Amino acid sequence: MQLTRGFEQAACIITLLATQDPDFPISSEVIHHRLNGSQTYLRKIMRKLVVAGLVKSVSGNNGGFTIARPAKNISLYDVVQATEGDIHTYPDSGLIDIVFKDFQPVAKQGTSVVNSVFSRADSLWEDSLKKRSVYQLISETLGESEIPLINWNETDEKRELLIQRLLHNLH
Repeated sequence: MQLTRGFEQAACIITLLATQDPDFPISSEVIHHRLNGSQTYLRKIMRKLVVAGLVKSVSGNNGGFTIARPAKNISLYDVVQATEGDIHTYPDSGLIDIVFKDFQPVAKQGTSVVNSVFSRADSLWEDSLKKRSVYQLISETLGESEIPLINWNETDEKRELLIQRLLHNLH
């Protein structure tokens, strides 16, 4: 099983919003520019994140997007759910029953066993993702106990100062 590019983009969007000064929504143009992808695809991802309650859309001249709840309260699983929906790694197309149709009771039992194994694996994977918050990942990445907030809408020069400070902390 492999997550889609949409998940990766959504994770980047959530990270941008988690590090954004909450007084200033990030414009869709800034998000689009940073992702360097399709505007149409970005709108689909943003819609999924809004519907999932992870992102808020702010209208008006200075509108854009903000994070809907603290990064400490958003797990990786939340982002996966928003972009991918429920994950079922075993497709169960009924092939076991077809291949072993002349051993029907055994085939049904085999299907049940395989479904059970993959269902348990999916649950373990989900539980693992639920235990890691966006905040934890950002904090661990930056080596900071508090996530520094910036305004991604500002010029590169102002962000450069923060980047230099963060790079200094990584070494």
